[in-house]
Amino acid sequence: MPDQHTLRILLSTGSDDSVAIAAPGAPPLTYAGLRKLIAQIVAALNTHGIGRNDRVAIVLPNGPDMACAFLGVASGATAAPLNPAYTEDEFSFYISDLKAKALIVEAGSASPALASARKLGVEILDYETLRGDGEPVYEREDDVALVLHTSGTTSRPKIVPLSQANICVSAGNIARTLNLTAADINLNIMPLFHIHGLMAGLLAPLSAGGTVFATPGFNALKFFSWMEEAKPTWYTAVPTMHQAILGRAKHSRDIIARHPLRFMRSSSSSIPPQVIAELEVTFGAPLIESYGMTEAAHQMASNPLPPGRRKPGSVGLAAGPEIAIIDEAAVPQAPNVPGEIAIRGANVTRGYENNPKANAEAFVDGWFRTGDQGMIDADGYLAITGRLKEIINRGGEKVSPREVDEILMDHPAVAQVVTFAMPHAKLGEDVAAAVVLKEGMAAGEADLRNFAAGKLAAFKVPRKIVFLAEIPKGATGKLQRIGLAQKLGLA
Repeated sequence: MPDQHTLRILLSTGSDDSVAIAAPGAPPLTYAGLRKLIAQIVAALNTHGIGRNDRVAIVLPNGPDMACAFLGVASGATAAPLNPAYTEDEFSFYISDLKAKALIVEAGSASPALASARKLGVEILDYETLRGDGEPVYEREDDVALVLHTSGTTSRPKIVPLSQANICVSAGNIARTLNLTAADINLNIMPLFHIHGLMAGLLAPLSAGGTVFATPGFNALKFFSWMEEAKPTWYTAVPTMHQAILGRAKHSRDIIARHPLRFMRSSSSSIPPQVIAELEVTFGAPLIESYGMTEAAHQMASNPLPPGRRKPGSVGLAAGPEIAIIDEAAVPQAPNVPGEIAIRGANVTRGYENNPKANAEAFVDGWFRTGDQGMIDADGYLAITGRLKEIINRGGEKVSPREVDEILMDHPAVAQVVTFAMPHAKLGEDVAAAVVLKEGMAAGEADLRNFAAGKLAAFKVPRKIVFLAEIPKGATGKLQRIGLAQKLGLA
């Protein structure tokens, strides 16, 4: 059947009177209402001369309007959601790099994106008035639905185009992994300018006819009052959010008991096994660790729900694309032999935009090289041992920062840790760690070094440990290893 993988078909699943999108203190939007709204947005874009594969930047606060704007734009054009926290210079770079035809903002917006759009001659559209009544022209499955930039921690950010088929297949993969149904309600705390929030937080539940409770963004102080209002069956988050939720859970045991979750999900970076165990005890529900990236339209692997086996420290089984471990010559490796993680499948981008060099490096024999290092065990479970660019090269000795993280997390006083490379005059790089201590607990650098020395080879023990009230994070809440030495004045 032609064009079976489009947002228009994906959003046809939910029954007319079922709630598609809810939000704190707002009237719910049914599937019938959502489909009508999307048709109006697409028709309005068409009247502005914007259609299939035209780029539209979206700068809106997290919440139901952002969710609907994304769904509307991506159904008839190419959505380019941007982080509202960007500076004018950053907006100018992204809007220009994407060759956006228009920018969508809220009425009365004071975003610096407006100055960037005016400077670049890009049409500015108010979301609230973006409604048309003509016959909408929807995208086809090979059209580009979504463009996002890679994080660009080590180089200029690369543009990742994702087709209608890429995102719809990925949403289906996630929904199947999580056994999502129309009865499920996701409490979405993830930003909707990032692949994790857009795919797992929004499209996967909608593909199953379920409900998305669209919050204004993560707020640990409001999480449990939202839980009371939303009555969710699950939520997905990055590890730093899970840890912040845990920190407040003891004050909200009654809410947790009243609204039991079916499961929790973690993705975007490694979650310490200690945190998984504590979350599962606190919520009385399994935590499913998954592995995703922008180039795969999010999910690549996931631990299964019960009765399937969850392996803490593993990101689970292939959950959509095929996964292989390859060596530098792209030769697949045997079980338990480390190498680079490679993927191929219908959810994987066809290539970076206008970047032949990056494509030549990333794609080989139909496989996409993720840049992550890992291994697959005899049961088919994937473990990530590190980001190839994050591996610390200490005078020729290779150190996986994640291994050091997990050891230091076992110390009773440690709440959070990020191990990273710091420059060394003779060795090239040495091992350093940034640590946040638990409230009311004390530990010194010598305490933690001695603790690590009892469990790690001497060359893996951090030479320098920095104690912080909070570890710097990226825009999506991920802890940043690359560049941390510079941020902390150690380079």
